[in-house]
Amino acid sequence: MGRRVTFFVYGVICYVVFLVAFLYAVGFVGNVVVPKGIDDGAAGPLGTSIVINVLLLGLFACQHSVMARPAFKRWWTMIVPQPIERSTYVLLTSLILLLIDWQWQPMPNVVWDVGSSAIRWPILAVYYLGWLIVLSATFMIDHFELSGLKQVWYYLRAKPLPQTPFMTNLFYRYTRHPLMLGFVIAFWAAPTMSQGRLLFAVVTTVYIVVAIQIEEHDLIKAIGDDYRTYRAQVSMLIPVVPKKHR
Repeated sequence: MGRRVTFFVYGVICYVVFLVAFLYAVGFVGNVVVPKGIDDGAAGPLGTSIVINVLLLGLFACQHSVMARPAFKRWWTMIVPQPIERSTYVLLTSLILLLIDWQWQPMPNVVWDVGSSAIRWPILAVYYLGWLIVLSATFMIDHFELSGLKQVWYYLRAKPLPQTPFMTNLFYRYTRHPLMLGFVIAFWAAPTMSQGRLLFAVVTTVYIVVAIQIEEHDLIKAIGDDYRTYRAQVSMLIPVVPKKHR
């Protein structure tokens, strides 16, 4: 029982860190509320800033993708117990996000700026809509399993974790990756686009497109023909009416 309680508390802590990192990211990218936004701070040499920022994003990409691969999980769970594997993944992802927030080098020169409030406010609304899509998409599959809470909760109760079926609810009927679409919308919906935010948007968008290809390779291996059919019928990112409904 002591081990189960410890794992559950650890999972809850990891989830809280995730919430902090997620909410801070909303403020960081949008330059609102948080102590340090993406354009805040003293700007250094442009070349040095680009290198540091790309390395930070590359660190996130490597951790986020490598640790999600089935082969890595099989090795990793020989070190980290299965019930807290997902929580540990979420924790490390969150800590790297916070590292990016902390160490990001500002590149504040403006690429474009929408001065008219009649246009600026709708763009900001789209920015927050993107983040809302990200969060909503997680609940349309299994938010608490994605965050690791479900695993530690079932382990606390000494019950086997139920198998999550392949689901295509709501947003997933029109785009295979609504969560990634939400990120793309949030990163590009900028009434004021600095060089730093543009770099962030470009690098993360490229990563998203590449990561989708890797993830779908794993999904085909795990799910098989059901996912092949789904992929043939539903758009990857841009929402469209599924072929079977046309």
